Amino acid sequence: MSTTDPVPAATTPALTACSLCSGETLGDGDAPGGQMARLRAIEEAGLARLALVECLDECERGDVVVVRPSPHGRRCGGRPVWFEQLAGPERSEALARWLGSGGPGVASLPDELAPVRIERSRDADDDAGSAAGEPGTAAPGTGAAGQAAGVTTDASACCIPAHH
Repeated sequence: MSTTDPVPAATTPALTACSLCSGETLGDGDAPGGQMARLRAIEEAGLARLALVECLDECERGDVVVVRPSPHGRRCGGRPVWFEQLAGPERSEALARWLGSGGPGVASLPDELAPVRIERSRDADDDAGSAAGEPGTAAPGTGAAGQAAGVTTDASACCIPAHH
C-alpha cells in the first residue's frame, strides 16, 4: 500500500495519542522526530489511523497511546487498549506488528507490549474514542443506536476471544 492510498477504516485499527507527550518523547538511541515520527510512520504504512489529542489525562505515565479496534475488531469484542512508555524502536515495532495483524479483537497482544499496558475500566476505554472524535465507541450492539443499526456482537468470524 502506498502512503497515498486511503486506510481501509473497516479493518484498520486506530491510535489516539497525546500530541504533547508523543511530540516530546524520545527513546533510546532515537532518530529525529522521536515517538511522534514512529506513530506517523505507522499511519503512513497503513497500519492504523492516527488521531492526536491535546491530553489523555495520564501525564504522569509519559507517552500514552490508545489503540482502538477497527469496526471489525469491535464486532469481535475488541476494546481500546491503553499503553504507556512506548517510546523506542522495539516497542513501537511490536505495536506496528500487532496493528498489522489486526489489533484489538483480532490479534493477541504481543508479549513485549503486555508490561506497558495500562489497565482501564470499560467506561474509560470508551472515553478515549470519544476524545478522538471516533463515532461508535460504545460496545457494539449496546444501546438503542446499536440495536437500531442491527449491530451484532457475533464473534464467530473473529480470530481471538475478546480482551477485557
